[in-house]
Amino acid sequence: MDNRLFFNRPNQLNEDKKRLISKIDIEREHVGYYNLPKQNIESILNYTKGFDNRIETVVVLGIGGSSLGAKAIYEFLKPTKKLKRELIFFESTDPLNIANKLKLIDMKKTHFLIISKSGGTVETISIFKYIFAQNSDRNLYTFITDRGSNLEKFALDLGSTILYLPNNVGGRFSVLSVVGLLPLALCGIDIKELLTGADEVCESFFDDGKFKDLLLDKALFYAKNHTRYNINCIFAYSETLKYFTEWYVQLWGESLGKRQRHSLFNVGLTPIGLIGPKDQHSFLQLIMEGTRDKSVTFIKLQEFKQELYVPNIQLKHLESLDVLNGIAFHDLITMQCDSVIEALKNEKDVPLDEIILPFVDARSIGGLIYYYELLTSLVGELLDVNTYDQPGVEAGKIILKEKLKNR
Repeated sequence: MDNRLFFNRPNQLNEDKKRLISKIDIEREHVGYYNLPKQNIESILNYTKGFDNRIETVVVLGIGGSSLGAKAIYEFLKPTKKLKRELIFFESTDPLNIANKLKLIDMKKTHFLIISKSGGTVETISIFKYIFAQNSDRNLYTFITDRGSNLEKFALDLGSTILYLPNNVGGRFSVLSVVGLLPLALCGIDIKELLTGADEVCESFFDDGKFKDLLLDKALFYAKNHTRYNINCIFAYSETLKYFTEWYVQLWGESLGKRQRHSLFNVGLTPIGLIGPKDQHSFLQLIMEGTRDKSVTFIKLQEFKQELYVPNIQLKHLESLDVLNGIAFHDLITMQCDSVIEALKNEKDVPLDEIILPFVDARSIGGLIYYYELLTSLVGELLDVNTYDQPGVEAGKIILKEKLKNR
């Protein structure tokens, strides 16, 4: 993975960076996601070895951090890799969505992963109740939860398999834990390579590699300019990254939109996920000529693993587009991305950077995931917020549960 910054790096003394690194080093002692790239995954791999080969579909019952990360990785790799099993995510209480997805599965060839730290997630448990009422066979279900949770107690009574979440790993930072690794491994994705990609970014940052100054400079720029450029756009030039942008929106928005720890000020950076070239025909106009409150990160693929070419034919009345004849689609989409970058560079006051992923593989997406987790932590520290809680979300959950009690 490569990253190039096209904005002026902030004029920060090395002492400022050292202070930030020192704070992150302290976080590493009690925030669990930092160390996930080096975890022992033998228990997960052993679980997958003993898995019923008759199972064709794995269903994840989870929402937010319990599903978005695994979904992002699965959808990134699916177009170029023949997977062992299909992965389906139930994330909404929308009855149309539930009914439609249930039509897609054969219960006799499906296994359900129920993911909730406490067992108190309304969306997850409501959908689980609906499915469980139709089939209460304990062998259909595996539960991923905290030790001592009410969901663990239920699973123990049922006699189903339980896997436990690691300590101090919040939901939106949990994709590289059992939450994401288990469903991905069951589909045949190489989770060792996934962690290798994450570890390359981790070691590069903490051992003074190329990503250290890149991430520090990027975080310092975002924090210094958080009131001016308070909207951060990812413009990913591959449909395979659509669900990665959704994961990013949760990670960035839920981590950084907070009241500051040492003041009464509310701060936050608004994430926007875009897919090119499709969104060149919608959101790009706003970036190009709208209010100068947006930064843009372009994500490109270097290798698409698919050779498709525009045929060398002429179409009557469309001769002006004969310039497309013979071009590879992977070259075309890259040229489209580069052209937008060049156009925005000419605007001079739109901060830009570019991330290049070498391949559509587990190592590339693992590195990208960890890169954004680190960037989020750095910016959160600089904004003086608690990156790892979500009181605004919890407030709505409390009101909902009161409404349910009083209905």
